[in-house]
Amino acid sequence: IINTEWGAFSDGLPLTEFDKDMDAESINPGEQIFEKTISGMYLGEIVRRVLARMAQESDLFGHSFADKLAEPFVLRTPHLCAMQQDNSEDLGEVESILHDIIGVNQSSVAARRVIVEVSDCIVKRGGRLAGAGIAGILQKMENDSKGLILGRRTVVAMDGGLYENYPQYRSYMVEAMAELLGPRDMEHIVVEHTKDGSGIGAALLAAANSKYAAAQLLA
Repeated sequence: IINTEWGAFSDGLPLTEFDKDMDAESINPGEQIFEKTISGMYLGEIVRRVLARMAQESDLFGHSFADKLAEPFVLRTPHLCAMQQDNSEDLGEVESILHDIIGVNQSSVAARRVIVEVSDCIVKRGGRLAGAGIAGILQKMENDSKGLILGRRTVVAMDGGLYENYPQYRSYMVEAMAELLGPRDMEHIVVEHTKDGSGIGAALLAAANSKYAAAQLLA
């Protein structure tokens, strides 16, 4: 059992100026870069930074700039998820979030569509990067086992509210896995949401270790 701590991967990732600015202002600049591109803690903040720039340089929200849009982490990932689930013609849920969370008093339907597109862009990148990480682990296991992983039923257990509650993120992640692994190998891979995955993993490790220790004593 290997704890990869993949959130700490920091080299060679495709970063925008918004990622770099957020990282520079974080409590750990230059660290946990992968986490900062895929984690639910940061997706909303990246979108906020993009929207703030757009509001400053265009008439996204008319000629006004909502002061709350300048507050770090005022826009959270659950807000992005709620906006992306809004299928109404006037995007009323998007309008409500803009008003209640960011303080935008008036927004056009066109502006709301742009905001949903920006959110989808950031979430898509995060989901696909997460999918690439999982595919990389599976390919590493395949190489180390000399062909014993891919082509056989393999379960990837996922824990966390982002995978559980954000359907677009979940879809983009699995889509990237399928592209990288190929449809034939992906047929045998099952991605399952698991409540308290860390606790279950620790219990399995303890059980396996106890069985091994007992076997050693008997030997």
